[in-house]
Amino acid sequence: MSTLKDIPVRYETQQAPARGNPLANVFDEFMNFCRSRSLFMLHYCTGCGAIELPPAMTSRFDMERLGIQPMVTPRQADILLVTGYVSVKTLKRVILTYEQMASPKYVIGICSCTVNGGMYWQSYATAKKLNDYLPVDVYIAGCMPRPEAVIEGLRKLQANIAAGTSDNWKDYYQRYDHYLANQQRLFGETWQTPTDVIGEAKRYGVIGPETEGEHTRLLGLHKAPLEPLRMTLNAGKLERME
Repeated sequence: MSTLKDIPVRYETQQAPARGNPLANVFDEFMNFCRSRSLFMLHYCTGCGAIELPPAMTSRFDMERLGIQPMVTPRQADILLVTGYVSVKTLKRVILTYEQMASPKYVIGICSCTVNGGMYWQSYATAKKLNDYLPVDVYIAGCMPRPEAVIEGLRKLQANIAAGTSDNWKDYYQRYDHYLANQQRLFGETWQTPTDVIGEAKRYGVIGPETEGEHTRLLGLHKAPLEPLRMTLNAGKLERME
């Protein structure tokens, strides 16, 4: 198979086996509790929903009292907030940002645009369903949702993390071929990021039956290794050699 239309997309999920020893879960529960009380949030302001974040962060609603505070880099962020409609061009950067975050990581989609495209559902330039391309943990619908709704969504995520039920980040590794299929259908079969997602899946021990498939093999045909750029000094100017 060499074309996208010939490659089937499967949507099944596989549940991880339950742990037999109840004492084995004690430390996990403690870690989940601590993790839910200390979350760094990277707000990727893609649309108009971002206007609700400043009042949610500042003194009137004060989300930091819940143990949630903004972060400016994906390297230290736990939560990726996608705040509004996502254009096809912007979605590439959203995916790259998500892949740069260390696991466990969580995604919150704000506004109806991330649920079904919202008022832009007929636009050729926007992605309609965010969870076709990334595993979304919580949706906060509205056009736009008020700060109270944003905080309620964050509290819902905290409760899921504390309960140990917010493991959608594993789904990205276990069903990477599925997410890559949707990305390739939108961006073209040559779409790639520098992130070795399959290598990370092996590192975290979350390889699934759908981690690799026809679409990851197609990625292997087009993926080019990263190479250092040559820099030369010419007439007092630093030039990059492509």
